[in-house]
Amino acid sequence: MRRSGRQKSTQVPWTSKVSARTFASDAACAMSLIIPICPAEHRLRIRLASNHRRAIPCLMTEATPGPLSIGALRAAVLEGREPPPLQAVARLASYRWFVVATVCIGACMGQLDASMTQMLLPRLEREFAARLSTVSWVAISYLLTLAAFAPIFGRLADLIGRKLMYTSGFLIFLAGSTLCGFATDLPMLIAFRILQATGAALLTSNGIAIIVMAVGPEERGRALGLLSAAQAVGLGAGPAVGGLVLDTLGWQWAFWINVPVGLAGAVLGWLVLPRSSLSPDTGGFDWRGAILIAPAMTAVMAVLNQLHAWGPTSPALLGCLLLAIVLLVLFIRTERRAAAPLLDLHLLGKPAFLLGNMSNFLSYAALFGVFFVIPFALVRVYHDSELAAGLRLSILPVVLGLVAPIGGALSDRLGSRVPTFCGMLICVVGLALLYVFLDGTPGNMPMVMLALAVFGAGQGLFISPNSSAIMATAPADKTGQAGSALNVVRFLGISAGVSAGSTVLALGLGRIEGSTLDVAPALLVGASRDVVLMLGILAALAGLIALIRPARPQTTEAGGDGHKTA
Repeated sequence: MRRSGRQKSTQVPWTSKVSARTFASDAACAMSLIIPICPAEHRLRIRLASNHRRAIPCLMTEATPGPLSIGALRAAVLEGREPPPLQAVARLASYRWFVVATVCIGACMGQLDASMTQMLLPRLEREFAARLSTVSWVAISYLLTLAAFAPIFGRLADLIGRKLMYTSGFLIFLAGSTLCGFATDLPMLIAFRILQATGAALLTSNGIAIIVMAVGPEERGRALGLLSAAQAVGLGAGPAVGGLVLDTLGWQWAFWINVPVGLAGAVLGWLVLPRSSLSPDTGGFDWRGAILIAPAMTAVMAVLNQLHAWGPTSPALLGCLLLAIVLLVLFIRTERRAAAPLLDLHLLGKPAFLLGNMSNFLSYAALFGVFFVIPFALVRVYHDSELAAGLRLSILPVVLGLVAPIGGALSDRLGSRVPTFCGMLICVVGLALLYVFLDGTPGNMPMVMLALAVFGAGQGLFISPNSSAIMATAPADKTGQAGSALNVVRFLGISAGVSAGSTVLALGLGRIEGSTLDVAPALLVGASRDVVLMLGILAALAGLIALIRPARPQTTEAGGDGHKTA
């Protein structure tokens, strides 16, 4: 490996290429480094399987450059000259890929749970004999909690460190998942979902920032593409796994299945993730903003979700709308005056950041609107089993996961405008096909699946370039807040997609309770197509926004090098 003549103390670029063989070799080295700590000397006992004499880049933190060979590293750790024990693995050439892989586990687990929950809704509607507007809160409460706590935990991570926050997120998520399986009614299930989402918020609020700080600008699109692929794997496995669990074990196991994945993530997070530098900002924590953000978002979603059930002129809906407006105004005023705001509203002054987040909101609303409505159509109209419905739906995220790395690579070479616009254009085509062929005719099922695949390909082409473009607009000291804003907008978009889908479906059914039980198939088909039409309009708007935004914004990177990125 070629050694650079200059050294940086804050961030070291990736090696140009890390082969699969190198990664496997480094993995073996890492496991040989991470073995029992000697209680007496508090040092790492190291057993190396082979003698490596390969140059190793220095750690990406503020530490001084370390040894350049495994042998020297072993001696340095045993002599106490290197940080024992866990940071030793950070000297490996492919260390940053370990960081990316650990973040991907959390992302995959969160999306697995989100997509499984969408498959659960028809079963929960029947199990608890509940309204559609009530059942949808099993998903919405989770998403709102994510949106509300993502900026809070993102800011706390700047103050106390991302490693602790990320690892704690796995543990809290496990506790919430376990309790969800023991819920005996919907209010209890919704409460435990909020706890589960609190853990998920710790993961999502830090994942993108950890990756951005770990990789150089030339690798950012690829790393975020891998993150999108991991999310797509979770999304793809969720419907099939959820359907299998519902058919064989019961809905409770849809939550308990998260436990082994979360345990693995917690262990890896503690062993692999580096301790991040704490923010030098002395502005403190924005407690007022933290208090206002959750009720403001809840009020907004309640208006959207309960529009049909309460009626547009009902006192409850109008009061909730007024409360939402007041809370949002107070939140905006608070953030503008705060010394260290949860969300830096000045970032909205950057056209690329604002437009990127607008298209981010619309694309995720369209994506999860499809995830919401299709299970009802497959189970109630086509009379699929939950397993069969899950397998059919899984084609969407599987294709998304396959295309996502391609979208990331294209954004590294071409900028964000071309792949994001083309991605949303493909989504519109997919939704148009779905609108035409979702007619309840079994013979058209292959075309329905083709439409879902086309839609997934468009989303895969869009998500990674859009995320990369949003993060590229943020200055080096605002990376955490930009990542938090991206997550907030994403989860608000998902919540809006589920809420709007529930409302349009209820309006199409013409039922005040919005239940899909005992509904004529033709009526449910028409209502489902109304939802698809609405989602197509959202995707078209996202494509137009992607087309008009700046193609290649210039920013200061996380490493402080001032690169141009897309």
